[in-house]
Amino acid sequence: MNKMLSAQAREEIVHAIEKAEQTTSGEIRIHIDQKGTSDAYNRAKYVFEKLGMTKTSERNGVLIYICFTARQIVILGDQGIYNLVPENFWDDTYQLIAQHFKQAEYGKGLSEAVTQIGMKLSQFFPANGQQKNELPNEISEA
Repeated sequence: MNKMLSAQAREEIVHAIEKAEQTTSGEIRIHIDQKGTSDAYNRAKYVFEKLGMTKTSERNGVLIYICFTARQIVILGDQGIYNLVPENFWDDTYQLIAQHFKQAEYGKGLSEAVTQIGMKLSQFFPANGQQKNELPNEISEA
């Protein structure tokens, strides 16, 4: 288990995911990589696939990929999202996370980012009352 996030912070993040997903049919996941890589973007794409995020019915999953030790943050959205949003859609969310991480507020930064992602997704993929939770809400690690 990663030492940068306390058990309480993890619970708060999962709760933020659950709450955000109530407003959208989108799915949000967080993955923490213990080692990092020289190519964080391609590693995040690999994790995205491995976690089954391309299998949501509307292709509207979002992954926040984090490697604390290598200081890497990548936010990826699936095809359904990228077909609708501008290229720099995640930039402010990235900046929000980075700002909190600079102050060692890891749990707060991720929880606020999840809330922001949920609000953004609800504009393009609003909850319809019939969506189901297609992906686990727990933080994954490797």
